[in-house]
Amino acid sequence: MDIRRTILWMIFSFSLLLLWNNWQVYQGQPSLFSLTPPAATEKAAPSTAAAADHAAPANVPAVDQAQGASQAPAAAAPAQGEMVHVKTGVYDLTFDTLGAQLVRAELLDYKNQDATTGILPWFKRLMGKQPPPDAGSAMYLLNDQPGDMYVAQTGLVGAPAGSGYPTHLTPFTVVGAGPVVKGDTTEIAFEATAGDVRVVKTFVLSHDGYDIQVRNDITNLGDQAINPSVYLQLTRDGHEPVNTTGFYSTFTGAAVYSQEDKFQKVKFDEITKNKASYIQQADNGWVGMVQHYFASAWVPKQGVVRTNQALALPDGLFAIRTIEPVGSIAPGASKSVDAQLWVGPQDQRAMSKVAPGLDLVVDYGWVTIIAKPMFKFMIWLHGLVGNWGWTIVLLTLLIKLVFYPLSAASYRSMAKMKLVTPRMQHLKEKFGDDKAKLNAAMMEMYRTEKINPLGGCLPMVVQIPVFIALYWVLLGSVEMRGAPWIFWIHDLSVSDPWFILPAFMMLTMFLQIKLNPTPPDPTQAKIMMIMPLVFGGMMFLFPAGLVLYWCVNNTVSIVQQRVIMHRLDKEKAAAASS
Repeated sequence: MDIRRTILWMIFSFSLLLLWNNWQVYQGQPSLFSLTPPAATEKAAPSTAAAADHAAPANVPAVDQAQGASQAPAAAAPAQGEMVHVKTGVYDLTFDTLGAQLVRAELLDYKNQDATTGILPWFKRLMGKQPPPDAGSAMYLLNDQPGDMYVAQTGLVGAPAGSGYPTHLTPFTVVGAGPVVKGDTTEIAFEATAGDVRVVKTFVLSHDGYDIQVRNDITNLGDQAINPSVYLQLTRDGHEPVNTTGFYSTFTGAAVYSQEDKFQKVKFDEITKNKASYIQQADNGWVGMVQHYFASAWVPKQGVVRTNQALALPDGLFAIRTIEPVGSIAPGASKSVDAQLWVGPQDQRAMSKVAPGLDLVVDYGWVTIIAKPMFKFMIWLHGLVGNWGWTIVLLTLLIKLVFYPLSAASYRSMAKMKLVTPRMQHLKEKFGDDKAKLNAAMMEMYRTEKINPLGGCLPMVVQIPVFIALYWVLLGSVEMRGAPWIFWIHDLSVSDPWFILPAFMMLTMFLQIKLNPTPPDPTQAKIMMIMPLVFGGMMFLFPAGLVLYWCVNNTVSIVQQRVIMHRLDKEKAAAASS
């Protein structure tokens, strides 16, 4: 019993610590467990041109470091580009002719999630905080505004000392009249010449997809052979995405994938400290930037050896890039370098078709082996019911059905424990503070009544990996973003606006505690009664889809427990009458 008391106190204390820490983070304060306070990244990002200066290529493969460094344009007088807009069925993209950079990507099928109704927005307005004016409008993933820097860039390096090839700081011009629609695709091309090298960048966008085909056509206009390298780069600041909450953790940072080392997350603070670990040379894979629900990635042509680099840049910027040698280009000759650029949601089915391992940006950690098939099963269920809320309800019911034998054994054990609770209290009064005699008497009672004191715990332990996997599936699935359920739940990926589900969850937790045996120790009993307030309170800012799962799970558990206890009562009555 002392062990149970200690464990309960540890759980209770740790829960209070987490609750306080998460509330502090939610209010914009430093985390108790953070090595770097949030304020460390609250520096205004420079303009696209200035940021590009910091990201100038260096240390490229097969090119002398001095030559690579000579490619960096001077920051004294950055050129100004023009903005070119291209719209498809899923995108509203903005290209900057300075470097032919992709500097803004609005995702038309996804809306900004800043809630304007419910208790929390009302409380914020009461405190003088108004919702942003763009709430409900199409969200953007890439952007080049101060304090919100996230762009996709390409360029050439490897020029002889004293000259430079076209980079993401070189002024480009639009080829032809601009975007050209060809069937179900839209093409736009940009052209620039520098150092006797002409580069034509062509972007091919499908009407309803998030994978962009990018081709760099390189022509040698000089009288000497050249040996350039193409870099594909993503540059962003270290800010967390909008609507990030400290009440649950999701990864924001760079990522590298290779067949050799598989999916590797590269944290911004590790890049800053020069402690980032990732594969730096490979002939396969991709590099990208990952945040909750969305990702961007450069996927070069497979089978060509290239170098991957993660860099910490001035002004709070970070870059992840891959640098691919083009090979020798004779005078007057041309070569093309093809790549794919993904900018969009973490759609696992679509991303897996673009490149091996690209779907791993949805990282389930050590429960991936369970979570992956579970997600596929959810996709199948959604095809049947057509609503993600009811998909969660149906999946929870099916999981409870599969684990019913284990749950039944657990509830039966707890029900038996509840029946002998008065006898346990009598033994406690009889032996007082004599722990040895009390424990011996309780063990004898367990043996006589054929009760396993751990029987209520062990079956639940077996189910824990499944429940953790389901938690990560619900938390990481972009399909939940903007998905409604019923009535007041218009988005399963944000908190319940009226806190109805969290309140119902706390109620069901109280009912479960009442159905379980009352701990003989009054202190333990009080802790158990406080637990619903602690865990239920944490759910007030969790996504509604997660809370819905817990509500359904608790409700079914209560029903199962009542049925089993009723059967035990009937068995006890039958035994007494005989």
